Amino acid sequence: MRFDEQTKIGHIWADPSGRKVLLKHLPYLEGNPYLSFMKMRTLPMLAESDQTFAWPPGLLEAILAELASLAPAPTEDSVPAAAKDYESPATPIASAKVVYPQETEKWGVFEAELRGPRHGNPFVDVELSAEFACGEDGRVVRVPGFYDGDGVYRLRFMPDAEGKWSFVTRSNARSLDRIGGQWTCVPAAAGNRGPVRVRNTFHFAYANGDSYIPVGTTCYAWTHQGRELEEQTLRTLADSPFNKLRMCAFPKFYQYNEDEPELYPFEGSPEEGWDFARFRPEFFRHLENRIADLGRLGIEADLILFHPYDRWGFSEMKPWADDLYLRYATARLAAFRNIWWSLANEYDLMWSKEEADWERFARIVTENDPYGHLISIHNCFKFYDYSRPWITHCSVQRIDVYRTAENANDWREQWRKPVVVDECAYEGNIDLGWGNITGQEMVRRFWEGAVRGGYVGHGETYLHPDDILWWSKGGRLHGTSPARIAFLRKIMEEGPAQGLDPLKSEWDAPSAGVQDEHYLFYYGFNQPSYRSFRMKPGIRYKVEVIDTWNMTIDRLPEPYEGTFRIELPGRPYMAIRMTRV
Repeated sequence: MRFDEQTKIGHIWADPSGRKVLLKHLPYLEGNPYLSFMKMRTLPMLAESDQTFAWPPGLLEAILAELASLAPAPTEDSVPAAAKDYESPATPIASAKVVYPQETEKWGVFEAELRGPRHGNPFVDVELSAEFACGEDGRVVRVPGFYDGDGVYRLRFMPDAEGKWSFVTRSNARSLDRIGGQWTCVPAAAGNRGPVRVRNTFHFAYANGDSYIPVGTTCYAWTHQGRELEEQTLRTLADSPFNKLRMCAFPKFYQYNEDEPELYPFEGSPEEGWDFARFRPEFFRHLENRIADLGRLGIEADLILFHPYDRWGFSEMKPWADDLYLRYATARLAAFRNIWWSLANEYDLMWSKEEADWERFARIVTENDPYGHLISIHNCFKFYDYSRPWITHCSVQRIDVYRTAENANDWREQWRKPVVVDECAYEGNIDLGWGNITGQEMVRRFWEGAVRGGYVGHGETYLHPDDILWWSKGGRLHGTSPARIAFLRKIMEEGPAQGLDPLKSEWDAPSAGVQDEHYLFYYGFNQPSYRSFRMKPGIRYKVEVIDTWNMTIDRLPEPYEGTFRIELPGRPYMAIRMTRV
């Protein structure tokens, strides 16, 4: 392509000759942690907004002229396809060895291992799937398989009904085709409540019917830190209130996160480039083992499939490579009951993807996930259209510096879906405004979101001598908000079974609950010394005064009815809970 003043910097950077010109004139771009943001812009936009580099007169024109003189780089976009005759006609049908369990629990992972051919490139040359049939109700579920290296192929399936099941494979490799088997799905073990689904439009529940209240945190790159730090992160999570974790599949490059990962998702190297048609199974085995670790802790893995904070080229792959990666990842991971799909973290920072790409990605993931796991997409500056039918819930980053969770009710009404404010800013002390709110402010935002019918997510960015910030690398928590978030989680779990829905509120104090049955009023940074109420006559209420920061609940001595006054201590972060007697 020809470069001009309308060309995104990302396209110039992706061209070796174009990158050379940029670095000749703008050497500060090399290794810049904000390069992801810059790639979205054109050179005139960068010249106008750049505050770190003074553009002398004529520089913009000189760069554009030099770029315009470049010959267009040849484009290579050969799309790999499955082999039509991968094995010779002499290969017996269904001759591959297969091993599988005779029993799998409901919502567990049934896995069949097949020993098959390894010549060529089985990642793209071989197509493998299976049809699973339930003898109890006659259903048939198609599941994609995947190549796991060293001649090993796997089929994973999450059964949702007890009883007899059977399967039969389909493949273009004769030895893998028409292999069948039978097994039994037994009752779910203790603690196995199945995958999470949307319930009552705005809330969530496990497949067994138990309510699920998402209390999430963020550790973007925790699975790329090595065993010692990863194990420490798991120990921290085990003692935390969090039951959902936002995490990236790919490694991350950004401030406080410049380490090289131990494992890469593709064959190749940062120096020599990547073969996007050949996956590294050990990378994905490590990822799925960590997802299973989270499952054992009762934590949902909100897996981010793409993100812009990248120096390896994983955010700028060709469309065929994007699609191949998504099919491989869903084939490996969809059978885990605790998986959620997040197509992207800050999708609108990914300069090489357009809306048509995200819609195609959504189609690939949902078509290859027969279990209907929760799926969404996360924004930076601009909301995605959450009314799209494939989106199960809104994964929101606040777009206003100060008004964050206070918008939850408006977003509910706009999109008629659960609202998860996955990023309301982080408790910490770094220099950036999104990462230096106090623990008190984090807790306030959690409460504001809860009484407005939404669910708020946590993150922590306290400076560390080794740059081990929880929000990216995990490790230990240092803030004051997690204990108070645990306190809120308990109050929410004690609330209405259908979830907290916004109720008609006084002008300065939001409330949530169920009309005439359960009320939760929150006063935030206000500090009233009392509140007066006019409730419906004939209904008596137990009243409790809650100090959300000091984590105390004072039950008042008598039931209240009609018009009454409740005394408060005159300090901020107080709440009142009323439950019908």
